[in-house]
Amino acid sequence: MNVFPQLRKLEQKYAGELAVVGVHSAKFNAEKATDNVRKAILRYEIEHPVVNDADFRVWQDYAVRAWPTLMFVGPDGRVIGKHEGEFPIDALDSVLSTMIDEYDEYGQIERAPLHFKLESEKEWERPLSFPGKVLATERGLFVSDSNHNRIVWTDLNGVVKAIIGSGETGLKDGRANEASFHDPQGCDLDYPMLYVADTKNHAIRAIDLESLEVRTIAGTGEQARGFRTGGGNARFVALNSPWDVEKVGNTLYIAMAGFHQLWKLDLTGRTVGIHAGNGRERITDGPLQRAELAQPSGIVSDGKTIYFADSETSSIRQAAIDPMGSVDTLVGLDLFTFGDVDGIGDQVRLQHPIGIELYERVLWIADTYNNKIKRLDPDSRLCRAAFGSGAVGSEDGDAAQATFSEPGGISAHQGKLYIADTNSHLIRVADLDSKRVETIEIRGT
Repeated sequence: MNVFPQLRKLEQKYAGELAVVGVHSAKFNAEKATDNVRKAILRYEIEHPVVNDADFRVWQDYAVRAWPTLMFVGPDGRVIGKHEGEFPIDALDSVLSTMIDEYDEYGQIERAPLHFKLESEKEWERPLSFPGKVLATERGLFVSDSNHNRIVWTDLNGVVKAIIGSGETGLKDGRANEASFHDPQGCDLDYPMLYVADTKNHAIRAIDLESLEVRTIAGTGEQARGFRTGGGNARFVALNSPWDVEKVGNTLYIAMAGFHQLWKLDLTGRTVGIHAGNGRERITDGPLQRAELAQPSGIVSDGKTIYFADSETSSIRQAAIDPMGSVDTLVGLDLFTFGDVDGIGDQVRLQHPIGIELYERVLWIADTYNNKIKRLDPDSRLCRAAFGSGAVGSEDGDAAQATFSEPGGISAHQGKLYIADTNSHLIRVADLDSKRVETIEIRGT
């Protein structure tokens, strides 16, 4: 939805001269519901008006062919240009400046302020705000409190041990109460170091849990553009929306959603580069460097194989750690085949899964847009629902009756699944023995 975050800066720069209206033409069924669109607007902190084009009427009227697309409309209501795909901010700034000058010459720009009634919520009135991921360990829970821009460390019962991050949006290293994040997502622990995918800062952060110091170990803080074909010194390579991390040996593997690739960070040599994927957004198996991925957003490993949730293809795939290995798909078919179907292999349908965990040789999946937790046997490729009725909600209870709201993260510990129930702003626990779901009360934020 907010595919051009740079528009906020340009809208502020050209206040009174530029109006931005978002049109949301959904690919996935779950994205068509107006209430889900509303939650996405809050989650991504979108301040301009958004039209829910659920029936693709605007899409068809304006002959749109691709996500994202920018339509340029003049003061007289006529379409004067169109751009498909990402638009570098400098070029976009130049185009807008030229357009404004031309229309201003003919006196067609009315610099009256626009007023919209915008719906908002006070995010700090609840303990968590759109938590994206959770990590369960013997040291406790590490919750990516994504829209509060912080990491919340609790014991396994939800009692806060530490809060890391000031809550301010930014990229700042230092002590826990001074450091800043921007929409942190997946993390992994090698005590005392906690590694965090700081998604909207396009950086990887490391937190020393003994000193509670935060430092940046990869990324420049700026979003890279276009395909990425090489790496280098980790602090000087621009990244693109890292969404999850998994440490294997002395290497940190990264689900680099924005590049449609898996990356690896050498924690000794401090170099970063591509592990799998050529950068094209598709589902194509084969040798690591030639395979094609689509927005990998969750990652886990058994030490030899990386399993990942390839969200835009609604698939679960695996990649060898051996650089001579390959990428193979366990379930999922293509960019536009999705649904909610249990079965084996190609029979299975998921809908935009974001979270994945490996526990006792079973892959546990946060099937995000289906509001369910599913289990997948990586050997037989048998996949079936485990928790959740599929209805949107936050009801506790037996596995088949419990409800979730776009769960995005999942982590297993001592026979329980800890779930970041993102749109419910909650951490849920699914007990694998009793087959019941409960909600953890986060205390002390």
